[in-house]
Amino acid sequence: MELSPMEVIFLFLGGLGIFLYGLKMMGDGLQAAAGDRLREILNRMTSNPLLGVLAGIIVTILIQSSSGTTAITIGLVSAGFMTLRQSIGVIMGANIGTTVTAFIIGLDIGAYSLPILALGAFMIFFLGSRPQANNLGRVLFGFGALFYGLELMGDGVKPLADLESFSNLMLDVSHNPLLGIAVGTVLTVIVQSSSATIAILQGFYANNLVELDAALPILLGDNIGTTVTAILAALVGSIAAKRAAAVHVVFNVIGATIFLIGLPLFTRLITYLQGAFELNPEMTIAFGHGFFNITNTLIHLPFVFALAWIVTKLIPGKDFSEEFQPNQLDPLLLKRSPGIALQGAQAEVKNLGNLTLSILDDSQSFSKSGDSKKYKEIKEKINVVDTLQDSIKKYLIDASKYDISDEDIERQATLLEITRILYKVSIQINEYTESYNKKFREKIEISDEAKEGLQNLYEHVYKSFKKAIDTLDIYSPQELEEVIRLSQKSYKIENKLRKQHVKRLNKGTCSTDGGLLYVDLISNLERIGYNARNISETNLDEDYDELSEDTVIYE
Repeated sequence: MELSPMEVIFLFLGGLGIFLYGLKMMGDGLQAAAGDRLREILNRMTSNPLLGVLAGIIVTILIQSSSGTTAITIGLVSAGFMTLRQSIGVIMGANIGTTVTAFIIGLDIGAYSLPILALGAFMIFFLGSRPQANNLGRVLFGFGALFYGLELMGDGVKPLADLESFSNLMLDVSHNPLLGIAVGTVLTVIVQSSSATIAILQGFYANNLVELDAALPILLGDNIGTTVTAILAALVGSIAAKRAAAVHVVFNVIGATIFLIGLPLFTRLITYLQGAFELNPEMTIAFGHGFFNITNTLIHLPFVFALAWIVTKLIPGKDFSEEFQPNQLDPLLLKRSPGIALQGAQAEVKNLGNLTLSILDDSQSFSKSGDSKKYKEIKEKINVVDTLQDSIKKYLIDASKYDISDEDIERQATLLEITRILYKVSIQINEYTESYNKKFREKIEISDEAKEGLQNLYEHVYKSFKKAIDTLDIYSPQELEEVIRLSQKSYKIENKLRKQHVKRLNKGTCSTDGGLLYVDLISNLERIGYNARNISETNLDEDYDELSEDTVIYE
């Protein structure tokens, strides 16, 4: 039966839609079954590039999307959970993991797609109350939908063989591999799934719409096109995230270039494998896809450091997640000598404190300039604080598993509390920054007198907070008492500024919007000063717990 052009389009697009939905459903089911283990796999298996490759393969198989794995990796790099070098192995592994979908398609079980889809649907609807059955049902439904979508796409593309223009295009691609790479790249950018475009290519090759020497350049283009998702994920990310996305691009472009140069050998090899193993057309493309990604990874794996260097030069700037990466939280040292390990944790708490102090300094610079770059730096640093405090907290909690002295138990509790306070301060600094961002965005004016009062309070709070951080690893009661005195004074300054603000409101010299913003700003600063006092009080020896208000601590 001859199909009309509209029916061809509907069949192809409908099949593509069902394929993509099936791919997502299968990935969601596998991901749900894996639970929180995905992040754990990426966190634990990235100590060296080889393990990173394995982690990338596993996660991509579980979520059925190399773009998804790369996006998760970029998110972890941006948050500081993973370094750039650790991410490179994962990205390489994701490229290998995505070939599994092509091999699954090569099994050619399309005739059983509807029964598999039906079984999955029954499990979801009738056994859906059981999480494991629901997840398995989603995997089966997705698996069936994937193959059913392929069948529809195959039926849709068959009439293309009769179109002279399409035949000419494929002939041009055979003679001009660069055109094939462009076709594959553009198609993947449009569809946003390399698995889908490889599946389309498998369908074309199975229906004799394209020869192998034209299909392989398109395959290379598919692998370049899939990097667009990583680029989009990194656009609003940190410098580290942008570099991770750049690694994905550089990795695939270099690989495609190498294979383009050796295209005649590549074509000959895949032709030989097709005959030697009696591969069907779909499996032939799957072998080509797998061979490219595995070989590309093996070529690049010894040059992870070089890749990191290249993208650092391509995207210059300061990577705060690298700069403040914890390097003294050694789990082996914690096991062998918990007391010494706690000293390392204390150094990391001070590192966290200095990072938080630098954000406070940046926020004050932003308050004067409204510089968008400074605002972005503040946000990146706050993400790093979140990651760093999480690492320190887990490390300190792990110390409880080992035999530690009473003195170390007390120090552990102190460090946990200070870590919590520093994280709280980072949130308050973020609120302080957002208030100024609102000021610049909405063009809210603050009176000169109010600005002077804010500057005085900031200088006082900064001094007390800096002293609290400086004394974290030096037990000096006099210095700690000084921080508490300064904090007490911060409260008095804030109280005085509030009273002056009320007077200005009564005189009508301060706008309502400016007044509300001003109150938020002085409140944020006072709370930061109060937390500086909390740090010092936490650090004080128990002999100082019951000091009365007429002692040197309070004014």
